[in-house]
Amino acid sequence: MELATSAGPLVQWSWISSQQGTILSLLLQHLELTVIAVAVGLVISLPLGVAAWRLRWLRTPLFGFAGVLYVVPSIALLSLIAPITGFFSVTTAEVALVSYTLLILLRNTLAGLESVPEDVSEAARGMGYSPAQVLLKVQLPLALPSVLAGVRVATVTVVGLVNVTALLGQGGLGQLIIQGFTEDFNTPVVVGLVLSVLLAGASDALLVLAERASTPWVPKISQTAR
Repeated sequence: MELATSAGPLVQWSWISSQQGTILSLLLQHLELTVIAVAVGLVISLPLGVAAWRLRWLRTPLFGFAGVLYVVPSIALLSLIAPITGFFSVTTAEVALVSYTLLILLRNTLAGLESVPEDVSEAARGMGYSPAQVLLKVQLPLALPSVLAGVRVATVTVVGLVNVTALLGQGGLGQLIIQGFTEDFNTPVVVGLVLSVLLAGASDALLVLAERASTPWVPKISQTAR
């Protein structure tokens, strides 16, 4: 992606000052689209990951389908979805964004559950826990670090992909980028790119803190390594 080649300074601070309200609104829209996509992706992936962990035959079709969605170019996926969910709609944008979270979250959910020691599960059963209690009170909590690591990766991925949904008029900061190229004006492009990077970094940092707070039993070195 190349910046526009218009004459004048790369960034016009007067334009940024005059457009603060619009920029903030687009930033919040970008954040909203990201949060919704990751949350919906997690709601879908968590039970599917548990099902794939218990029923091995489900893994190939689930991961195959999620893998296909992940490798389809974003613009092509939007083109396929739009006739069904509506052009220039939030639904179209969100369906596409959720699609790119599924493979990441499924993999991490399954990896987390498979990392739970069997003797721990057996001990819980020996204490009289039902299968549902073992899952909810033992296995999923122990798998949480891996799940949260997947959430971090999915969030950073979606923050970047939201820019593409600006083609539908639902792209948050991506709309600044499109505006800049359309008007041959560098400043909106720079603002959109910089804020996207900062949002991705800030989201990842906040999720690291949330991960450490919710999984205090995991050594900090191992959490940082992920």
